[in-house]
Amino acid sequence: MTDPGSGEAPAQGTRVAAFFDLDKTVIAKSSTLAFSRPFFQEGLINRRAVLKSAYAQFVFMLAGADADQMDRMRSHITALCEGWDVEQVRSIVDETLHDIVDPLVYKEATQLITDHKSEGHDVVVVSASGEELVAPIASMVGASHSVGTRMFVTGGRYSGEVDFYCAGENKAIAVKQLAQKHGYDLEDCFAYSDSVSDLPLLEVVGHPTVVNPDRALRKVAAQRGWPVLTFSDPVSLRARIPTPSGTAVAVTAIGLGAAAAAGVAWYGMRRRRRS
Repeated sequence: MTDPGSGEAPAQGTRVAAFFDLDKTVIAKSSTLAFSRPFFQEGLINRRAVLKSAYAQFVFMLAGADADQMDRMRSHITALCEGWDVEQVRSIVDETLHDIVDPLVYKEATQLITDHKSEGHDVVVVSASGEELVAPIASMVGASHSVGTRMFVTGGRYSGEVDFYCAGENKAIAVKQLAQKHGYDLEDCFAYSDSVSDLPLLEVVGHPTVVNPDRALRKVAAQRGWPVLTFSDPVSLRARIPTPSGTAVAVTAIGLGAAAAAGVAWYGMRRRRRS
């Protein structure tokens, strides 16, 4: 592999990568919303924001997120993050990462990642979540590289504006840039995702596979003869990864309870309106 500091361009089209979406492909939950409780505990968000995130998570798990929903979620998250201290966010993620994310990683995804690495393939996580979350999660599951949404930072704080939104067509753009940088032959590369919003990502490689697909993506996969995988078994990585104290486990349980409560309330309201 060419030394990135040497100034030489890597050989093109000689290497293979497997590109993984993150949410509902590698982990069983939205990575951004998974951290709402520790952010609340540290005073970054208020109770109203936590409940709104719980409701969004419930809808996301029921139906998946289409492009419009993802755009609304992006606007919500970026507005929420405006003024946050970047180092504080990184510290919270670092301290709670394993307790929050560890129970959410699909066993099937970890095996697939292991299989690709045993074939000598790079593993790359490409996600619409913020890079401060995506990079440590990607490292945790053994990925070689990662790409996430980048926000502008001013004076060490998020400005509330997005520098690069890693979703839709932008995922394909990011993958093409990585291919040029690392010498991937995209015709020989693999991609995995659950959402039709990631169609550009799946179309840019020679070996697309859908995982836990939403209805629209399942239809596309059937039309094009793409493989369909079902991941349903989150597994703990604790046997391989040292973890901090179990304090955040209780926080996670509270967060999941809030999501469930929001879901029950929403369902009850829907039933009352119909009756």
